[in-house]
Amino acid sequence: MFKRNLWKIALSILIVAFSVSELLPLKDRLFADYARTHVTAKPTEFAKLLDEAVARKNAGQSLSEFVALKQIAQERKIDLTQFFPDINIESALKNVGKRNDILLAELLQRSKSKLQLGLDLKGGVAVTLEVDSKAASDDPANIRQDKLAKAIEIISARINAFGVAEPVIRPVGNNRIEIELPGISTKDNPEILDNIKKPAQLSFHIVHPTLSPNDVAPGEVPPGYEVMTLDTEGRNGESGTEELFVKRIPEMTGKDIATSFARPDMYGKPEVDMQFTSDGQKRFAQVTGEIAAEGQRTGRRGRLAIVLDGKLYSAPSVEKEIDGNAVINGNFTDREAMDLANVLNNPLDLPLVVKEQYEVGPSLAADAISSGVRASIIAIALVAGFMITYYMVGGLIAVATLAINVTAILAVMASLGATMTLPGLAGIVLTIGMAVDANILIFERMREELNLGKSLKAALTAGYSKAFVTIIDAHVTQLAICAVMIFWGNGPIKGFGITLAIGVFSTMFSVLITGHLVMEWLIEKDIVKKFPMLHFLSKPNMDFVKWAKPAFITSWCIVALGVAVVVSKGDKIYGIDFAGGDVMNISFHEHLDLSRIRATAAAAGVGEIDPAYVSELGSGKETLKIETVFGKSDAFFSVLQKTYPQAGLEKIGESQIEGASIGKEVKWNAFISLALSMVVILIYVAFRFEFGFGVGAVVASVHDILMTIGVFVLFGRQFSAPMVAAILCIAGYSINDTIVVFDRIREELKLNPNMKLRDVINLAINRVFSRSIMTSLTAFLAALALFLFGGGVLNDISFTFLVGIITGTFSSIFIASPVFYWWHKGDRKHVEAHSDIAPKYEWQGASRASK
Repeated sequence: MFKRNLWKIALSILIVAFSVSELLPLKDRLFADYARTHVTAKPTEFAKLLDEAVARKNAGQSLSEFVALKQIAQERKIDLTQFFPDINIESALKNVGKRNDILLAELLQRSKSKLQLGLDLKGGVAVTLEVDSKAASDDPANIRQDKLAKAIEIISARINAFGVAEPVIRPVGNNRIEIELPGISTKDNPEILDNIKKPAQLSFHIVHPTLSPNDVAPGEVPPGYEVMTLDTEGRNGESGTEELFVKRIPEMTGKDIATSFARPDMYGKPEVDMQFTSDGQKRFAQVTGEIAAEGQRTGRRGRLAIVLDGKLYSAPSVEKEIDGNAVINGNFTDREAMDLANVLNNPLDLPLVVKEQYEVGPSLAADAISSGVRASIIAIALVAGFMITYYMVGGLIAVATLAINVTAILAVMASLGATMTLPGLAGIVLTIGMAVDANILIFERMREELNLGKSLKAALTAGYSKAFVTIIDAHVTQLAICAVMIFWGNGPIKGFGITLAIGVFSTMFSVLITGHLVMEWLIEKDIVKKFPMLHFLSKPNMDFVKWAKPAFITSWCIVALGVAVVVSKGDKIYGIDFAGGDVMNISFHEHLDLSRIRATAAAAGVGEIDPAYVSELGSGKETLKIETVFGKSDAFFSVLQKTYPQAGLEKIGESQIEGASIGKEVKWNAFISLALSMVVILIYVAFRFEFGFGVGAVVASVHDILMTIGVFVLFGRQFSAPMVAAILCIAGYSINDTIVVFDRIREELKLNPNMKLRDVINLAINRVFSRSIMTSLTAFLAALALFLFGGGVLNDISFTFLVGIITGTFSSIFIASPVFYWWHKGDRKHVEAHSDIAPKYEWQGASRASK
């Protein structure tokens, strides 16, 4: 067994080791403490520098020990890398300042937990950016608003490339953008905002072919040119400058760039490669050709200046026409090169200036966080307890593989820079409830094989073999949906697709490789001699097709009612995340608990609110910031003053209108992603099974999404940002359940060549009915625990899942299967004529052999 499964053992150990290494450390450590304990050379000398940095911070001369240590090294030209020889800094980089920047950034990153907590659990940093009034003064209001919306989209792309970082980005008024970033402190990293607000306006200019500032009298500049300074670096890292006459009017701009990326040059130093559009490539060839020709005429090699945001980054020589791409090869670190490529790919049309910077406290009160964590623990305990009670030994193995599954999911998310929020935690818990589906499929298949009198070892082999195709079909269909969301979606839609794809791969690995390995070892070594399982449903024999039509009609009537309510309510179904609202800042004498503020809002009937404490950077002054629905801020403030007179609440200025954090483009993107997902489901299922199966799968998925949305709104709930992911997750759950039923119908069609289509469908559903109920029950238990013991957004998410789980189980039986049956008009021959499941009879084989 060892040799046969060596690759499984090695892969399992490798992935578990990777997962653990990616998740450690679990908590942030203070930068100074981490640096002090991890210095590997000259510890005494470094300790003195660190003590001095701590003293500067305590004296208020620096924001943090990180900034103070950086300042000390810069003032005394100390190369801090000498104290950390184990951290590899590229040897080609001689500039001491840049070496220190890389080292300190690496130490700061290592001191932090890789999986950061979100704004709701830990808070973060917030900044308000304002459009430069001079830049937008000539634009009419509608153009200015369009540019502001585009700026929000670009900033989101810069800081949330994978869609998993959970920032909040929204317009405030008509000329400001508010950005909240989780798990970040500007005290340690004051430059964090630079790449967010950088316009990234790129241009290519001709350098004067014959003159430089050194060749003329001071202050004398040729007409049409300006003096620009290029930073240079000598062989030993010494810094220098070179002044050049650069033509004012650019030959090309960043609009001619298709994409940019960082890469090492031939000497290993970072550079930024820029690939042109087709028109840009032609223009670049023309410009470089003209420079080369002028250089040949004057006998002095011409140069092309590359300018970004008014700064001269490089001025390479041009010897001949270049029919290709351009490169920026300034004195970059790896991080700077990647950041530069990122902003070049997402240039801003508007210059932005920082108006406010402040630290944001957790948006959830301590009791809300603890109740959410407690609900999650109860949910996990319920799922684990059920699996162990019902499947016993198999349940223990399933729980162990689930632990590996969740660890791997969190590890990959951490490596992508994901942020863990309370809704994200709920998503992981619900993933646990649904991930046991693959285990249940295998165990129920093993039960069938054991009932046929097979040995435990044979039942294990047959169980995995027969469940394998079903598991692969279900998960590949989900991956196809993920692909649509990743490549078509943006922001949270793309983030959900990435997270779901990670979960799909992790589940297949933990169940089909690690779980199978453990089961096989336990059985072959006679450690497990019996595989006892409870039997909740013993061989049901129901005529599901008989009840399909009344169930189908009743269900779609409920869907129609829900859709009608959604249409009638209009924008009232959206919460602050989608609709925006008013925001007010309040000073206070007494600190009010956020849960009390939320309770007061609920009692007053003012609708959804989002309170948080914020501290202004520098002064440290703390204020209470509350978001309300439009037009409710003044009324709610009056209620707060009357309810808590001792708190000394005073409003600071007037309430401002705050835009939605989930814009129209994200809503439209979610709709398009769902629509494309339906097309992908139809194509894949039609290809893998048969077209009638594809139609049934799409109808069932659309039914489940509309039913969940309709029931959610019927109960008077409003959509928030996490609900987008919840609805998408329901779509994934629905198709998974449907594929399992369809796979069994296809199998029974092959095994029962003389059985009517109606009887085949009933037989298949009856045989997977126990599995469907068990899977639904585990997911239902997890959602129920979150619903009963979690509050706020957890209650909304879990309610959505409760409805979706019931609907998904129902639709796989009474929507998807009947649609397949009706599509083929109840005729088995119609199915066989359109798929590969037609049976081969003995007389057919004999006939062919006799020819």
